[in-house]
Parts: sequence; C-alpha cells; structure tokens
Amino acid sequence: MKPVMILTALVLAGTAAAKPVVVGSKLDPEAQILGQMIVLTLKNAGLEVTDRTNLGDTGVNRKAILAGEIDVYPEYTGNAVYLFPQAKISAKQAGNPGTIYGLARQLDSKNGITWLKPANVNNTWVIAVPQQLAQSAKLSTVADLARYLKAGGKFKIAGSPEFFNRPDTMPAFEQVYGFKLSAAQKLVLAGATPPQTQQAAANGTNGVNAAMAYGTDGSLAALKMVALKDPKGAQAVYQPAPIIRTATLKANPQIEALLNKTFATLSQATLQGLNAKVALEGRTAQSVAQEYLKSKGLIR
Repeated sequence: MKPVMILTALVLAGTAAAKPVVVGSKLDPEAQILGQMIVLTLKNAGLEVTDRTNLGDTGVNRKAILAGEIDVYPEYTGNAVYLFPQAKISAKQAGNPGTIYGLARQLDSKNGITWLKPANVNNTWVIAVPQQLAQSAKLSTVADLARYLKAGGKFKIAGSPEFFNRPDTMPAFEQVYGFKLSAAQKLVLAGATPPQTQQAAANGTNGVNAAMAYGTDGSLAALKMVALKDPKGAQAVYQPAPIIRTATLKANPQIEALLNKTFATLSQATLQGLNAKVALEGRTAQSVAQEYLKSKGLIR
C-alpha cells in the first residue's frame, strides 16, 4: 500500500473511532437518571458522548435506536412482551427475570441490538399499602393480601382505569392469587399517577388503604408505603438494562464492562431513593446520577 493510501486509511479509522456515542432515554425521572448514568460513565472512560436523554417514550427511543439515530438507552426487560408480540411470550416467561432477559436479548440480536446486563431491580406494577397496615396485618406479598382479603380484612385500592382494566395488571393479580375485588373496594381515578394514588392511600382518602404503584417509585419510601412482593410472578419483570447497537459495541467493546458494572450497583431501595430526589426534591437527573456514581467510585 502506498504511503498516501496508508495515511488516508489511518485518518478514516481515527474518524470512525472518534464517532460520538449517542445516548437516549425516556421521559420519566428514573429513565433520565439511568440515561445520565450511561452518559457520565462513558464520558468518564474518555469516550465522546452526545446526550439525547429525555428523548421521548418507548416508541420514540425504539425507532431512534433501530434507525441508528441513537446508540444506547435504558430499556426494561418486561417490554419484550410488547416489542416482540410475534414471540407470544407467556406470563410465566415474562415473570421470570432470567427468562424474560434471555428472550429480549435473543429476539433483539437479529435487529442488531445487544441487551447488556440488567440491574437487579423490578420497576413493574405493584400493589402498595401503608407501612402501618403492612405491619398490623402482616402483609409483605400479594399472597398475604389474598389471605387478608379472604379473612374479611378491610381493603380499598386507588388506581387508574388502566390499572383495573388491563388484563395484565390488577386482573392478573386477582387471577393468579385467587381473589376478586368488589366495585366498592376500588377507587378508580381517571388519569391518576402512582404518586397520586399513593398519597390517597397514605392519607386514607375516601377509605383508601392501598394504591397502584411501580416497584421503584420514589414516592413509596417518602409516603411510608410498602410495595407487596409478587412471588408467583403475576406481573412481568421490568428490569432496566442498557441496550446498545451491536455495531457501536463492536467499535467500543469496553462499553459492555463499564455499563454492566454501573448497573450492577443498583438495588430496589437505591433506585427508589434516587427517583425521589428527582420526583420529590426537584433535583436534576444529571446531578443525582453524578452524585451517586461518585459515591460508588464509578466516576471521578
């Protein structure tokens, strides 16, 4: 090869290597925090990063990564049920953390997308009750709740129409755990968000003593609410994991170990606390993520 050709090849190779990694995320506080963790982790490792977090909903991020407009963003394993309807993933498969992750990884590999290791947390639909009720009635799981209901325990839960009507939400809890709520035991609030339903339960509004929630809601701890565990897997497991274009990973193979290490530090309680700092204290996702990563010695 002639010297000029060699020089040209080296310049082109350097340009390719210097291509920035574009990071996206969804809009909610947790997604933004996780997106900022990805941004800060990669920047700390010396990679050039373009921050496109807070990009849009699942559909927007999905289209963007498939089109190559972003390279990586935090997704949830349980969304494999909706991303790959042709796979007809069963409730049993979706409720097993290892199984649903394996399916997501396998099904997306043909799309040129690699799922890195998920955090050991579950941001899924949950039933939450005040700590006082959990302690007095000995409620820690939905199985305990079924026992409590069959014994005639007082119960009224606040939730959105979606929570009560979708077959994979409250109806799934009822079917799997063998109980059936009456209309009087439901407070249906149009457009309700988990913080609103939890506030109603914490305050006993209209006799409410339970609420729909997501497993990593920051408001749970702040309102002294307990998320009941789902040992029978009535709900799909939603573990957050970085997903990345396989071509980007091949060009920057160090990313896998970096992000796996960062996400491995997260726990359910930790993520709830971080979410609360954004949702309840009004802090920015970037400042919360930066503080956390520095406290763990993951960035300088």
